[in-house]
Amino acid sequence: MQKVLLTLSLLTLLPLSIQAQTAEEKGLEIAQEAERRNTGWENSKAKMVMTLIGKSGDTSSRQIRVQSLEVKDDGDKSLTIFDEPKDVEGTAFLSFSHATKADEQWLYLPALKRVKRISSSNKSGPFMGSEFSFEDLSSFEIEKYTYKYLRDDTVDGQQVFVVESYPTYEHSGYTRLINYIDQKEYRILKTEYYDRKDALLKTLVNTDFKQFLNQYWRAHKMTMDNHQKGKSTVLDWSNYEFKTGVDEGDFSKNALKRIR
Repeated sequence: MQKVLLTLSLLTLLPLSIQAQTAEEKGLEIAQEAERRNTGWENSKAKMVMTLIGKSGDTSSRQIRVQSLEVKDDGDKSLTIFDEPKDVEGTAFLSFSHATKADEQWLYLPALKRVKRISSSNKSGPFMGSEFSFEDLSSFEIEKYTYKYLRDDTVDGQQVFVVESYPTYEHSGYTRLINYIDQKEYRILKTEYYDRKDALLKTLVNTDFKQFLNQYWRAHKMTMDNHQKGKSTVLDWSNYEFKTGVDEGDFSKNALKRIR
């Protein structure tokens, strides 16, 4: 009996990662570590080329600027500005992500000279004709999902954790997402999106990662394939800058019309 009690006492001293975990506990732990490694960058600016690829292979491109602000104890803020081509020039998208409540998003359409608020029930709709939805543009926050570890696997020769996440947002366009997270740096290499009928809708593949400030990894190419429509959208990122001095005042819906 004494040996049994001693063994039980020793087990309580072991780290959680060594003790037996449920799939849900392990999934949450992996997500928390991924978030921890991507915290503290403060703010950033980048340029991006969005290429839309139609079912027949036809393409069109947009030149875009993006700036982001990390918000303590809440989701990030981001501002996306379209510079080219002419038919979308001046269009601006402002997003306030939140951890425990619905995101706030606004779209300024220069042709109409008005700011349109994106309703909570419409965030599964396509963003500017792309295969990314408004929901996809929200920053990752732990509280937005519940998690379940599925297995270990490999993606392009890299060892990954496969973690299923279930949106807590009632108007989500997805029943679940399956993330492939590399075990060394905790970067999301691939995400599979399942629609409300639990059929595979889209797959996002993130490649060409580069590290900034000796800590933060950013994919410079993001490819979203819509399996049901046969269309794709490719985002090519460049000119990343961090701690640029942007602040809350740069993320105002009242200033959307004045953005150039």
